[in-house]
Amino acid sequence: MKNAVIVKSFRNGITLYLDGNMEFEQLLEEVADKFKESKEFFRDATVAVSFEGRDLSFEEEDRLIEAVRVNSHLNITCIVGEDEEKSRIYGKALEAYRRKREEEESVGQFYRGTLRKGQILETESSIIVLGDVNPGSSVIAAGDIVVLGSLRGNAYAGGNGRPGHYVAALEMAPQKIKIGDFKYITNEKQRLTRYAGHSPKIQPQTAYVEKERIILKPITNELLNVQ
Repeated sequence: MKNAVIVKSFRNGITLYLDGNMEFEQLLEEVADKFKESKEFFRDATVAVSFEGRDLSFEEEDRLIEAVRVNSHLNITCIVGEDEEKSRIYGKALEAYRRKREEEESVGQFYRGTLRKGQILETESSIIVLGDVNPGSSVIAAGDIVVLGSLRGNAYAGGNGRPGHYVAALEMAPQKIKIGDFKYITNEKQRLTRYAGHSPKIQPQTAYVEKERIILKPITNELLNVQ
């Protein structure tokens, strides 16, 4: 069917405008064909993806993402919704991830879901987590860690021994952060005070090593070099 899938680019990635009436299985084939035809155009770009035109379940989103990946060279890091504020924040995180990837020539990974107490997510590269890292859970990465949600558990970055790694999160209230050989531990009183009463306004923060200690700073345009 003509125009069942329309692809348009935006600053941080691509938007797929999907036919709202077509059977999903047929739509999936249309998406696969669309990206197979344009494989060389997109090459191996790192992008966020937005879906428009119809409501999708998590399973349907995952199947669409897989169809894009299998039929193109795209490295899809996250799914961006319609919320402008979160899209802006996702965009900043994506910019930081993309720049870091270019510098180190390494391919990061993407994990979608919330980590609960006792769960450990480990990777030999950098990783973006689309979800929360709850108390008692851990993310361990040889490279960088970006949490597009709340970091309230543990994050261990820089396991490859290289300098310059960081941990970033939309909401930063970790139990412990370790970057290389340096540790940052938040005491329980600090964490409870931060979350007492109501959820705080989203303020993305990044943790990195400076003068042999880990410091936390708000993510700003200046920090990310985003114009």
